[in-house]
Amino acid sequence: MKCTGPWSMERIEAHLRETAIPLRLACATPSGHPQLLSLWYLWRDGALWCATSPGARVVRLVERDPRCGFEVAADAPPYRGVRGRGSATLYRTRGAEVLGALLDRYQGGRDTKLARWLLARAASEVAIRIEPLALASWDFSARMT
Repeated sequence: MKCTGPWSMERIEAHLRETAIPLRLACATPSGHPQLLSLWYLWRDGALWCATSPGARVVRLVERDPRCGFEVAADAPPYRGVRGRGSATLYRTRGAEVLGALLDRYQGGRDTKLARWLLARAASEVAIRIEPLALASWDFSARMT
């Protein structure tokens, strides 16, 4: 995998594991224009994992064209993050498993109002696995402090 920028692969993986903000995912629409959306994610076994409902537009877009771009970067200074391009694969039988892990990561457990609402429909959730093909990091911390 191609990896550029100031961070090592170990530092990139640490950022992806530790940064609990939504991933920005870009997929191609049938017209060729990018569709940008935000999804909760987790970094597991060298890939980014997300979950969504089966009727979400991103499911149709990934079925049509698995190529995608992504970014994990906060909106507040100091600006730093990871972006890349990859290939997305849908897993219709792993959605509930991934959703549970995402709830643990972003909600601190499965006993919040939102978690209960999402878990009530977890059986139909679709997992999205994004295999990175290229990663780039940036970190403007030194010049912003």
